Amino acid sequence: MLMHLISAIILGITQGLTEFLPVSSSGHLVIFQHLLNFNQPGILFDITVHLGTLLAVLIYFRKDIYHLILAIFIWGKGRSQEIRFYQQFLLYLLIATGVTGILGFAFKGILESFFSNLLLVGIMLLVTGLILFISDKIKKNDKERLTVPASLLIGLAQSIAIIPGISRSGSTIATGIFCGLKRELAARFSFLLSIPAIFGAGILNLKDLSEETITNGVWLPYLLGGIAAAIVGYFSIAFLISLITRAKLSYFSYYCWIIGCLTIVITLLK
Repeated sequence: MLMHLISAIILGITQGLTEFLPVSSSGHLVIFQHLLNFNQPGILFDITVHLGTLLAVLIYFRKDIYHLILAIFIWGKGRSQEIRFYQQFLLYLLIATGVTGILGFAFKGILESFFSNLLLVGIMLLVTGLILFISDKIKKNDKERLTVPASLLIGLAQSIAIIPGISRSGSTIATGIFCGLKRELAARFSFLLSIPAIFGAGILNLKDLSEETITNGVWLPYLLGGIAAAIVGYFSIAFLISLITRAKLSYFSYYCWIIGCLTIVITLLK
């Protein structure tokens, strides 16, 4: 039981770090589950750690979320520029989420099969590293407003990031930068876009839960994993934003390349 608790905390920390840091949370969970031989939690554990990271982003971006909700109800000629901005922002979030939802649903079966392929995870981590490295070289990124094409492309990037090893945050932030958005705006859009993505994934997984899974009396590992993911996720967001504004995403490139190469070598030597 103690080993399960320790493993749950490790996986929760891993989820909190990798959900927002551009190194692929799904890829790291696949790797750690193989290394720790920790397969017991399954769907329920995935839901709890994702809910933990969802709580982290809700708390960190609570002001943006408040204004987005406010923007739904305030219309008319007298509305402020700030409200207009958030109304447009909300529209672009819906567009990007729609693209992700449609493509994710269409290719769900194929994408889920990738989670058992450790070699693919390693290769995709190399791809993530390359995307991050190139994004730091982009200098023309001064746009302060999103556009429909940019939101479509970011939504496409998020749908591709379902593949383990491709970072959701890394690919969406980099795509925003490639579209010319300011780095801080690209990061905000990416993190707020994660809210419906994380919530939607949790809802879809609920149908796979069985009554036996929930009533087994092993709730503590799930709880600890979720709490660890929430706490670490919050500080991961703050850390990443400070690096993004200074064009330091390439730091994560080297990490992804090292972990990717190690994963490939370990897989081939098995």
